[in-house]
Amino acid sequence: MKKTLAIFAHPYFEYSTTNIELIKAYETSGQLTFKDLYEEYPDFHIATFKERKRIREYERLVFHFPLIWFGLPPLLRLWIDEVFDMSWKAESDHPLMNKDAIIIVTIGATEDNYQKEGLYKTTIEELMKPLTLSLEVNGIEVTEIIAIYDSDDLEEAELKSTTDRIIKSLQKS
Repeated sequence: MKKTLAIFAHPYFEYSTTNIELIKAYETSGQLTFKDLYEEYPDFHIATFKERKRIREYERLVFHFPLIWFGLPPLLRLWIDEVFDMSWKAESDHPLMNKDAIIIVTIGATEDNYQKEGLYKTTIEELMKPLTLSLEVNGIEVTEIIAIYDSDDLEEAELKSTTDRIIKSLQKS
């Protein structure tokens, strides 16, 4: 398994029984560091240089968050804005180059709602485009988007299956 940094951003984590279970997938690896942005930065004052130094150490980034108003939680958006440095693009070997990423997004609504002909007339892949583009323009390959629909109502078997899927994705080299 690649050395991985899991960046978790859930503003109401304590109320999310699904995410409480899903993050247990991260406990299966000694090669993974779990970071809860809302726990580390409750005041939204990000230690930018510390974060830039930290991400250099990892080969893979995992972005795990709930969909909030069709996008990223505000602290995750701020973290990306402050930590990713556009001047890095001019460097041939910048800190984000040659990494890969997995996006794990929990969604309260059903998958049917997130179809071109569904209630919201868009897909999760389209809603994740600003994030995937931010990653790809910085040399990070997005290898997978794991969308977990109807996340507030998952049964125990569905949670286990989803957790197993996350573990398998993390174990890929």
